[in-house]
Amino acid sequence: MPNVTAEHLIEIAKGLLIAAGASEEEAAVVARYNIGANLVGHDSHGIILIPTYIDRIKAGHIVPQAPWTITQETPTTTVIDGNWGFGYAVTDRAMRYTIEKAKKQNVAAATVFRQSHIGRLASYPLVAAGDGMIAMITADSGRSPKHVAPFGGAKARLGTNPLCVAIPSNLDGPLVFDMATSAAAAGKINVATARGDQVPNGWLIDAEGKPSNDPSVLKAGGALLPLGGTEGYKGTGLAVIVEILSGLLTGLGFGVEPTGRHNDGCFIAVFNVAAFRDLGVFKQEVTEFAQYLKATPPAQGFTEVYYPGEIEFKKEQDRRKNGVPVEESTWNKIKELAAGYGLTGKLGL
Repeated sequence: MPNVTAEHLIEIAKGLLIAAGASEEEAAVVARYNIGANLVGHDSHGIILIPTYIDRIKAGHIVPQAPWTITQETPTTTVIDGNWGFGYAVTDRAMRYTIEKAKKQNVAAATVFRQSHIGRLASYPLVAAGDGMIAMITADSGRSPKHVAPFGGAKARLGTNPLCVAIPSNLDGPLVFDMATSAAAAGKINVATARGDQVPNGWLIDAEGKPSNDPSVLKAGGALLPLGGTEGYKGTGLAVIVEILSGLLTGLGFGVEPTGRHNDGCFIAVFNVAAFRDLGVFKQEVTEFAQYLKATPPAQGFTEVYYPGEIEFKKEQDRRKNGVPVEESTWNKIKELAAGYGLTGKLGL
């Protein structure tokens, strides 16, 4: 398994996307956020996805250099049509637009529809946290194929339906909570398949509704389970709310349409902390709260208590220093793509 610097991976991703039709600007956004997922240890949302995105461009499911259109707007709300553009670029712009509204109106929200996969959710609220804002985002895959069975069900009816909240603080690493409402993200199943690994108990059921540790069952009619194990109704409840915010409020709808086109819908909300508390005082109190949690004596089997986002922060420090491991199957696909575009030498492959 090769170990590659993040900077090299960004250049590879950017170069391949430009060759596939992306503008330099949108390729840079996609590459930065995509490899950012690798840096924090979420390899399911990293370089492994670049070949998929290029396949979707070729199929017409992602439209490079698509327009970014506001279809409805008030001083505090925005409805954005991504026109099937790169989800990373569409949502990055939507978050920054919403931040600017929150600076003026203190609270702002947006919905986004008709865009491709947006990757790791934390990327976007972290932009707002850096501007002294609390931000949240929820995402749903619209009417593209589903992967998660509702609690008690044997067939997939829901997406992994993630949600994320980021909070400003003075901590060394960002305080950010980013989770799928399923037992695991579908991308983690893809990583396990690529690496030839089994998955933990409680992640999957096969096509007959029986528990399985074999990641291949997901593409053979199986399903992911909702977050919560024996209390999976909690994960299902969260997934339903996310789907309503990101699928119904955006107008994408629910269920599955025959085209199979991936269609991320998002709900974004941004809150200006200064409208509620002095920002400096708030950030220090959040810091002290996180430190209070970390001071908890570890339970048996644990060595440390982490605040939300701390594990990813430490992983990023390690990978910036030591490189990002990339599974052989993904690396081979990347090299094949580069060769096909005549970029092997230029991209250092």
